Amino acid sequence: MALRAHMSSGRLSQGLLLLCVLLGTGLCHTDTVTTNFSQNAGTSPPMAMSNRTAQLVEGNYTDITQRCWDYFVDLMRNVMTSELCEWKVISRPYSELQGCLEFWAEHLNYSYPNALAEQYIFQSHHLYFHNCTLEHPVYFDPPEDVLLAMIIAPICLIPFLVTLVIWRSKDGKAQ
Repeated sequence: MALRAHMSSGRLSQGLLLLCVLLGTGLCHTDTVTTNFSQNAGTSPPMAMSNRTAQLVEGNYTDITQRCWDYFVDLMRNVMTSELCEWKVISRPYSELQGCLEFWAEHLNYSYPNALAEQYIFQSHHLYFHNCTLEHPVYFDPPEDVLLAMIIAPICLIPFLVTLVIWRSKDGKAQ
């Protein structure tokens, strides 16, 4: 009798429905289940997700990524403007942001990288690192004619040196 009283309120049936959707057991058949299947590294069986559950996960991830961003901004407040381009100084906050975004995406079974995470990464570059330039010159490959000469010269030199060694060793005189 207690079971009927709970079911009439709708709380137990909604809770069971949500549990079945989250577990993906296939025991509950409803009209809200779609054919979105996700597979975790090919080791777990496919799980059906409802549109509502997917929206809930996306909403949770959106809220959490905002907290990740707020934490990153708080860490960046401790960095002086002159140190913004020094990797030793900014690597911790930057790695914390990336790690937070990646951890929560994985924890919520949300794809990573995703558009929201990329937006925060781009925003960090736009706000903090846009004035960073390379202090050391960037080295490029030499022009093709110089590169070809640098490759062919040693190749042509090897047979000459081998011939020279053989010619000198044929002289039977003891040194």
